Amino acid sequence: MSKYHINIFYSDDDAGYIADIPDLEYCSAFGITPQEALNELMIALELWLEEAKARNISIPEPAYKPAPSPMAV
Repeated sequence: MSKYHINIFYSDDDAGYIADIPDLEYCSAFGITPQEALNELMIALELWLEEAKARNISIPEPAYKPAPSPMAV
């Protein structure tokens, strides 16, 4: 299975960083730093995949493609 796209962004409401995988519903995590949010997301991803396999739920292939950055040339 290919790698999934990961978003990491600061949340003023939560006063910390949120990391999520758009292709996997409800697969997200929180951290005080971006790295902490990413580390927590990797744990959440492992648990998400284990639960999907245990419940015989189809695991979607990566499909999310972020919009190109205006800075990319």
